[in-house]
Amino acid sequence: MRKIFKGTVISVKMNKTAVVEVTRRTAHPLYKKLLKRGKKYKSDVGELDVAIGDTVKIAETRPISKDKHFRILEKVK
Repeated sequence: MRKIFKGTVISVKMNKTAVVEVTRRTAHPLYKKLLKRGKKYKSDVGELDVAIGDTVKIAETRPISKDKHFRILEKVK
């Protein structure tokens, strides 16, 4: 089963690649305060036209390059 995340595009400077930041909220193990944790994924753009600030859905796929293992499925907004 492939992973599907929703995130924000933060860079489109590479050829056919966008960097998508996925944020999640987790509770601190002892104090239970909600913390924001983020991770950046290099994603294959394909034929889509994405810009910085767009919210997109990305899905895990076969390795496309050394760092690229995700593909942008659609623009959410």
